[in-house]
Amino acid sequence: MKQAETSSTLKTEVPKHKNALEEKYQKEASEEKEPLNPDNIGTDTVEELPNPSGWRLLVLPFTPPSKSKGGLIYSQETLDKARIATTCGYVLKMGPLAYVDKEKFKEPWCKKGDWVIFARYAGSRLPIEGGEVRILNDDEVLGTIKNPESVLHHIT
Repeated sequence: MKQAETSSTLKTEVPKHKNALEEKYQKEASEEKEPLNPDNIGTDTVEELPNPSGWRLLVLPFTPPSKSKGGLIYSQETLDKARIATTCGYVLKMGPLAYVDKEKFKEPWCKKGDWVIFARYAGSRLPIEGGEVRILNDDEVLGTIKNPESVLHHIT
């Protein structure tokens, strides 16, 4: 009877298991910055970006969500492909001559703060911390939209 009592009263602690990979990914996830979007770019960051010259526009391409509505997390490769192929962007700055030519433009096609659609490979890409911006000519804007997610294709 004493043996049964002593074995039930003895409780040993199990050492905690440390998984180095799990710690590494948690650390990387906490250090990872959110991609730039119109909600988090801030006026200080916009002021640091180059000013478009002449008839050009500075556009922040739309960043697709990293998770599907069903909760699937897209791979980094898939997100990079989607960012490169995006055709929507947010107008951050406009050059001094954008839409000034009254023979070519009866009225401006867009203004600062609009979401615009442009050709897939239009403009010059400038990598910045947290993503990239594009410099487009004013006549490369194909149209404006209210919500870029309404024209997105499914990420595959």
